[in-house]
Amino acid sequence: MSADVEGAIFELLAAKIAPGKSISPEEVARRVDPEGWRRLLGHVRAVARGLARQGKLVILRHNKPADPEDFKGVYRLRLPDAETPAEGDAS
Repeated sequence: MSADVEGAIFELLAAKIAPGKSISPEEVARRVDPEGWRRLLGHVRAVARGLARQGKLVILRHNKPADPEDFKGVYRLRLPDAETPAEGDAS
């Protein structure tokens, strides 16, 4: 199931035309199971936290990166390359 959720996250993010666009956990859950998506929301959150810890995903709260270990409430997901360049980058 985790592979399905992870695959759905990256498929949905790849489908976004403009860089920096985000997706909702509901979109991910609906992609994996259109009928029983609500019961998957906790699993989507867990997979997203793991991907964020690995640096493969950014969790957003109020359109700002959130700590994957300490966020609550409504959130969105985006790819890390949409973030502001790290300090010291010459870009």
